Amino acid sequence: MKKRRFGWAATVFVMATMMIFGLGSVVQAEYPESPVSMIVTYSPGGATDFQARIVTMMAGDEKFLGQPIVIINKPGAGGQVGWNWCVQKAPKDGYTMLSYNVPHFIAQSIVFKTKYDIKTFAPVANWGADPAVLIVGKESPFNTVADLVEYAKKNPGKVTVSGAGLYVGHHIAFLQLAKAAGVKMTYIPEKGGVPAMQSVIAGKVKAGFNNLSDAYRNQDRLKILGIADLERNDFLPDVKTFKEMGIDIDDSSVNFRGVAFPEGVSDAIINKCADIFPKMFNDKKTLKKMKDSGSPVRVMTRDQVIKMWQERQAYLEDLLKDLKKK
Repeated sequence: MKKRRFGWAATVFVMATMMIFGLGSVVQAEYPESPVSMIVTYSPGGATDFQARIVTMMAGDEKFLGQPIVIINKPGAGGQVGWNWCVQKAPKDGYTMLSYNVPHFIAQSIVFKTKYDIKTFAPVANWGADPAVLIVGKESPFNTVADLVEYAKKNPGKVTVSGAGLYVGHHIAFLQLAKAAGVKMTYIPEKGGVPAMQSVIAGKVKAGFNNLSDAYRNQDRLKILGIADLERNDFLPDVKTFKEMGIDIDDSSVNFRGVAFPEGVSDAIINKCADIFPKMFNDKKTLKKMKDSGSPVRVMTRDQVIKMWQERQAYLEDLLKDLKKK
């Protein structure tokens, strides 16, 4: 009797274990079973928000996620409000993703006491790389970077320059320009690219650094004086790089955008999305929509993003070492 009871119990245990693990596999295989949220840490209508909606528009297709992605905006402090929320409060069940911006979140984690850094986010894939451009209003007396620099030298601190927040790519480009040109200017951090752009168009500031894609869509209301990258961009082929103008500004401020999860989401879900998202970003409809809107595409896999984050971390630590808050 004892042997038979032990055999029966063992059989039940094995069957139960198989059912549990089998069920787990089915759950993972079926993810997602409902819409997925994506936190965008900038204002509606800005480049990150605008592009996030384009690159995720195919998510509901069965060949990709099979469920739609719903964009939720949590702007503030150059992205800090939303990214801190993702680390502290976002569910870790795989149904809350986030859009990341580099150098933004990395530079902020170096300079400020943020709750996030490259270890608190699990990257999925990168969709684009958007350079910063120097812009002025259509009626501005400045027609070239040289015009603006000359005025700034004669009027220290009086050139106000807007950007999408503190230690975002726009701020880094501003700091590089001030250092390279040897001028004192005043940086005006806004709550995102949209209000920063509006400040330039309305003449509230004398100039601004903004995203190439946003400037491209608003070029009838702006003058675009220079691009902070190592080479000209196909969307604005007539706009020179600062390097071409003899001003030592590199590609440190180029805005890499992509998708990540907050740390704690299961590897199975991360890996499934890491396989799907690059394919979704490279979909013909997505690429056409991005091109039509002047949005530069640079698709990178999870492994490539991890490497890029590590390289940017080391580079920005050196670049910002004299700018850290005490």
